Amino acid sequence: MTAVEGKRYLITGGASLVGSHICDVLLASGAKEILLFDNFSLGTPETLKHLEGDTRLKWIRGDVLKLPELLDACKDVDGVFALAGYLTLPMSKDPYTGVSVNTIGMLNTLEACRFNKVRRVVFSSSIAAYGNPATTPIDETTGYAWNGLQPASNLYGSSKIMGEAICAQYAKTYGVQYNALRFSSVYGARQHARAVNAVYVAQVCQDVLQGKAPVIYGDGSEVHDYVYVADVARACVMAMTSEAHNHVINIGTGVDTTHREVAELAIELTGKNIKINYIEDNRAVKSAASDKLQIDVRKARETIGWTAQVDVRQGMKLLIDWMTHQA
Repeated sequence: MTAVEGKRYLITGGASLVGSHICDVLLASGAKEILLFDNFSLGTPETLKHLEGDTRLKWIRGDVLKLPELLDACKDVDGVFALAGYLTLPMSKDPYTGVSVNTIGMLNTLEACRFNKVRRVVFSSSIAAYGNPATTPIDETTGYAWNGLQPASNLYGSSKIMGEAICAQYAKTYGVQYNALRFSSVYGARQHARAVNAVYVAQVCQDVLQGKAPVIYGDGSEVHDYVYVADVARACVMAMTSEAHNHVINIGTGVDTTHREVAELAIELTGKNIKINYIEDNRAVKSAASDKLQIDVRKARETIGWTAQVDVRQGMKLLIDWMTHQA
């Protein structure tokens, strides 16, 4: 019997990229029921179309800003995956709702868990909680550096720090267990268009598949740590079932990949004869960017036993194959 078998879980922001892949892991592990809580303002049920007809899935149209709805949804669940949140792009368009969802929404989620005696919450934080650090490698003790960040990126990163602090306060005051996972740039099959860095991977793959020149901003030396969504979902479930709790944990590959390498990989994997189009970097919204990142992922291995299994080449091939089948 697995640690998941026979259990009931709630996923806020259930109609999301990560949410759909968590469902895959939970169902494969024998979960009794999965409650998908979403107001569909950003997510779409299409992400779970491949699981249509599975009676263990239950949709709840709800809003994390409405505490009574969360109080009802959290009844008799064994754990909550707190994914509901605004990423950088939607945060830039609607900062009022974005900040509210990422802070008050998380406060409501923890309050509903406290009231219903839910054992554990897994919170989807982000490496944006580091801002724009000047030193590497970046481990969980690295502080938040906001200088040089665009406003939306600063709002997003600081809202994730607030979410982590709310988790820690509820653990200290009420004993609600949590693990906050600082995701690096999550990409993969069922990709949405809300995460700045992951959207870049998807856009490059889509352009190359259509025979268009992939666009690179600047000289292509900007790096990110791209982590495949199935690996992230597995990390979430391991953080839920592990004996280790009340941790902040980096979830990434530990490998820096440049924009130029992403474009070159897309061209290689599709077999297209296309040249890269380098243009001036005038993006209206972008996250912290540098030519060196080096995310330290040792704590994930040491606390919950997780390491990434899919490298960027394998992950981009999986994404391209999925895109091809969608065409």
